[in-house]
Amino acid sequence: MAEMTRKGKPRAGNAHAAKSKAHGAAPKSAARKPAASPPRLRVVTLNITPERHLERASRKFLTDLSDRCGKCGSTFIVREPAFIHCHYCGSMARIANAPLGAQELFELRLGLRLAS
Repeated sequence: MAEMTRKGKPRAGNAHAAKSKAHGAAPKSAARKPAASPPRLRVVTLNITPERHLERASRKFLTDLSDRCGKCGSTFIVREPAFIHCHYCGSMARIANAPLGAQELFELRLGLRLAS
């Protein structure tokens, strides 16, 4: 048999680059626009001092017992040993100086938490 030789186009490293050169178009990498720089964000650092921490904690605790929810004003609330739970909006407000151990026993006895 006759020896078969391949006669075709010379192979280039990238077939798409050869096509774009043949058609006179610029390669894709040159057509891309440079990415815009991300907007600069303002970074603020807060010094957490014990006084500031106590000030924030005092806003989170209820000092006086009320018959209304502090968030929505509803009277559909349940008083738990350490929290006031509003059944209307779902908020839970912590009662200041209430023992969390009593709250845990309350939740275990009502079946709200599984014993582990």
